[in-house]
Amino acid sequence: MNCKHAREQLLGAAVERGTASAELESHFAMCASCAREAEEIKQTMALLDEWQAPEPSPYFDVRLQARLREEQRKARFSWRYWARKPAAVGIAATLLLALGVGSFLGTQDNPKPSQQAAVAARGTAVNDLQYLEKHSDLLQEFEALDVLDHDSGASAN
Repeated sequence: MNCKHAREQLLGAAVERGTASAELESHFAMCASCAREAEEIKQTMALLDEWQAPEPSPYFDVRLQARLREEQRKARFSWRYWARKPAAVGIAATLLLALGVGSFLGTQDNPKPSQQAAVAARGTAVNDLQYLEKHSDLLQEFEALDVLDHDSGASAN
């Protein structure tokens, strides 16, 4: 018998108050650590047999009932109390749903019809013309740089 198997049977033998099996006793004779553990369990069981539960205070029941009433009064004003009320839960769920739908509809990025006509699809001729119109000053500066570069290149020859 190995130590693992012996430890599994040890607690059962201690609880039954009977003598351990012959195989278990022979293992205890060969293994000092298992024998020491068996002795410790026997001592613990003996102490538990001697232990007496203390008598409760004569006013224990009175104090317990007062404390229970106090906790019940506190619970009436907690969210758990209101969560049990179906009407309150229904109203809260409806409000949350309305807020969710309202925020969803309010955040959609749909341009107004007047703005839709002004926005052209990217890559179309209309979009290109709008881009050129917006950035005409910048593009003219680039053309001026090209003219300066041509002039400097011709004078360098």
